[in-house]
Amino acid sequence: MLDTFIAEDGQSRCTWCQSTQQYIDYHDNEWGYPVVDDQRLFEKICLEGFQSGLSWLTILNKRENFRAAFANFDFNQVAKFTEQDVERLVLDAGIIRHRGKITATINNAKRAQEVIAEFGSLASYFWQFEPKRDESIAPEFMATCEESIALSKDLKKRGWKFVGPTTMYAFMQAMGMVNDHAHGCEFRAKAAQLRNTLTRPSIK
Repeated sequence: MLDTFIAEDGQSRCTWCQSTQQYIDYHDNEWGYPVVDDQRLFEKICLEGFQSGLSWLTILNKRENFRAAFANFDFNQVAKFTEQDVERLVLDAGIIRHRGKITATINNAKRAQEVIAEFGSLASYFWQFEPKRDESIAPEFMATCEESIALSKDLKKRGWKFVGPTTMYAFMQAMGMVNDHAHGCEFRAKAAQLRNTLTRPSIK
């Protein structure tokens, strides 16, 4: 399979996004660009957990509903959710009504607070697992990497749920911790520039 395709606007993009306009918009405006905002990092790790066993398009189509249901992924608010909130969310047709994933999100909000207390921010914690790559080399098609396995193991030890190594690699790709835009993709350079100029968060 080719790594890129030419879209109707004449631009070359990663092949994975060609099936829908939602994917193209997500690819062009979000995927692979580095994120150091704690609330966005928390949102993404939660949504990656909800995606488990499903397509990312399913999550994208419901993302605004998820934001409404989970207090815009303000982890300090989500950490206060009660059993009543769980029952409310299980009945919410706008999200994925999976009790285990819902309770995991609430659990992970509490674990996020613990990480911030220790490291100063979620960004400081997550970015210490940034894979070391030579970006002049074309990205390989992989489901995990050494660092995503290490991140998954450490998160599980801290009590996080739905954070397997494959899920964590997808999280790293989306949050710009690696630049996995294909070499022929016209958006790879933008991701590389943003990564090159990024001030990596330090542990406080």
